[in-house]
Amino acid sequence: MSISNAPSFDSFRLEKCADGLLPVVVQDAVTLRVLMLGYMNRAAYEKTVAEGRITFFSRTRQCLWTKGETSGHWLLVENLYVDCDADTLLIQATPIGPTCHRGTTACFDTPSEQGFVRSLAALIAQRKKEMPEGSYTTRLFIKGVKAIAKKVGEECTEAVIEAVDGNRSRFTYEAGDLLYHLLVLLEQTGVSLEELERELELRHRPTKHS
Repeated sequence: MSISNAPSFDSFRLEKCADGLLPVVVQDAVTLRVLMLGYMNRAAYEKTVAEGRITFFSRTRQCLWTKGETSGHWLLVENLYVDCDADTLLIQATPIGPTCHRGTTACFDTPSEQGFVRSLAALIAQRKKEMPEGSYTTRLFIKGVKAIAKKVGEECTEAVIEAVDGNRSRFTYEAGDLLYHLLVLLEQTGVSLEELERELELRHRPTKHS
């Protein structure tokens, strides 16, 4: 799968980069967890763009290496972002298996819970697509938007009651139920977390009168 909107390698400004190599930060496209840092020369970048799987240039071996070529743990490109100085690339990718050679999700030991809400949203989207039998989420989708909205209202009321009562542990539990059902409602209505983020961002941007 080639990447049609990728910038040309010549558009990067690599004068200050060691050996003229492009630093590449890889981020999970769903959880936004930073997975690893690698480097690309022209050949590695163009191979990545052409195939849709990340290929790096190994500074140790002085050759190209495609992540997953021996392990099968590919990094499939979803989005490319160039930084403001055009000397670093951010790739959002779908990891197939663990990214690190240690068998861990990422090369950075950040908390595994990072980005779980996005992972849950992705799982809910998968449930809607596959509709597996016996799944509570499937049953909600079958019942439709009115039933899902009703559950959101019920969970909201329960969370409010626990908050007012000062019951922290129960409030946390009920808030979790509320968030889950809200994610199901978002999926049912076709609204993504990214859209919510854009809406909130627009509300908090400075205005002429602020």
